[in-house]
Amino acid sequence: MKVTAEELWKLNRDTADVCLAHPFVRGIGSGDLSRERFRVYVAQDAYFLDAFARAYALALAKTPDREGIAIFKDLLVGVFEELTLHEGYAARWGVSLESEPLPSTSSYCDFLLRTASLEPVGHTAAAMAPCMRLYAFLGQQLAPKLNPKSPYREWVETYSSRDFETLASRLDGLLDRFGGEPGRLVQLYRRAMELELAFFQAAWDAV
Repeated sequence: MKVTAEELWKLNRDTADVCLAHPFVRGIGSGDLSRERFRVYVAQDAYFLDAFARAYALALAKTPDREGIAIFKDLLVGVFEELTLHEGYAARWGVSLESEPLPSTSSYCDFLLRTASLEPVGHTAAAMAPCMRLYAFLGQQLAPKLNPKSPYREWVETYSSRDFETLASRLDGLLDRFGGEPGRLVQLYRRAMELELAFFQAAWDAV
């Protein structure tokens, strides 16, 4: 029985809501999050996005058709656009983007790269789609109540944008297109969502 990206998201909406209610995420919207915690997050996310880009590249190499290759190429370009956001914060706030990964970051990167290296392309999409879909969700939920003076306004505007939603939807489409073993897709999606929550918690706990 096939499982869709929409169904996987609904199965994990509980974790998405926990992420939205997390003090780290709420602090981004209100602007009250300490810069020290956000500095940790930016450095860790830059490390993570390097692995995310490599996982996209591995998926691209395994994609069986030209249309899939083109979509993964666009998604890979999107990662570098996200890194530009991080580089802006790094330059303004003196953040080193060469920091050592926290355990939660290493776990997430290892999960992605292992899946992308060893499993079919549809399974890789299931491991990567939660990140994109969750960030689009968080941005869209935070945007209506965003404090215009929040130093993290650019973060919310980036992830609530139509462009980012388009990227998230295209990755969802690849998950639906290539699919895989339903039980494994459920497992991979759930694990990625758990790692997303752990990522926010680690940035919060680091200070």
